[in-house]
Amino acid sequence: MADNVKATHVVGVDLGGTKILAGAFGPGFQCLSRIKISTKPERGPEGVIERIARCVRDVVDEGDLAMNGIRGIGIGAPGAVNTEEGRVIFAPNLDWKDVPLKKLLEKELGVPVFVENDCKLHTLGVFDAELKGKVRHLIGVFLGTGIGAGVIIDGKLYTGFNGSAGEVGHMVIDINGPECACGNRGCFEALASRRAIFRTIQTAVKKGQETLLVEMLGKELDDMRSGDIRKAIRRGDKFVEKVIDQAAEYTGVAVGNLINLFNPEVIVLGGGVIEQLEHEMLPIIEKVAKAHALPGTAKGIEIMATRLGDDAGITGGAVVAMRRTS
Repeated sequence: MADNVKATHVVGVDLGGTKILAGAFGPGFQCLSRIKISTKPERGPEGVIERIARCVRDVVDEGDLAMNGIRGIGIGAPGAVNTEEGRVIFAPNLDWKDVPLKKLLEKELGVPVFVENDCKLHTLGVFDAELKGKVRHLIGVFLGTGIGAGVIIDGKLYTGFNGSAGEVGHMVIDINGPECACGNRGCFEALASRRAIFRTIQTAVKKGQETLLVEMLGKELDDMRSGDIRKAIRRGDKFVEKVIDQAAEYTGVAVGNLINLFNPEVIVLGGGVIEQLEHEMLPIIEKVAKAHALPGTAKGIEIMATRLGDDAGITGGAVVAMRRTS
């Protein structure tokens, strides 16, 4: 593998259940280019890794750079990750178990690769680039295909005993709730993720529920996106609004639990669901979270949506790549 430590640029990659986003960054974490492609997890780990490598090469080329000018790649993967080995232990939304992502990508690209849980990278991106490290205690909660989080304590990323801290998506909210991809029932992710929201809507439509989404997308709702849900709500679709209100309430319960557990200065919400539905969800999340926090403990705690949007993950990847190669 090439020694690129004299290079000044890094690449951040956000690997999700539905999309791969890559960004090329210069000094100061200025994003020079970004490329997004679909993940296609049905192709298996080898097929997805080929797509990641292609996305990285394309984003480097788009930024008028060369691979020998890249000092490192930071990639966030959904699920439990062994950061030292760069191995994805379990990623239910990709159907991955024990995948040596670092080893395979380094072989493909010839550049040092650093693997972390995707939501931990999102949190680092917000902490370093958006909040400039000005808070000491922060939790990032990200609602996308699945749900995950990152925890900053005393200005440092908390990873836990074996690196899996932050899996709030698998915090059980309702023991009688729907089955989650992890095998448990009633997980936060099974109740409020994009996948859960879409499943709730699609199941109701099959049972005869009327919604503007059918008019917009067809009865199967195969191409539904979070932005379509926002459009339906703003056009007065009360059914869809109720589904989103419920997801926001579940999120508020989870955030209230996190306040009780960690008492952070700031809780940042992000991910594709929040990016598209912030105005519909955030007021409910704040109200429910503060109602579930112990009396007086939520005072002064800010609950906010990140302004980085989709770029939080790739920015965090760039932060890790730069730190680990310095």
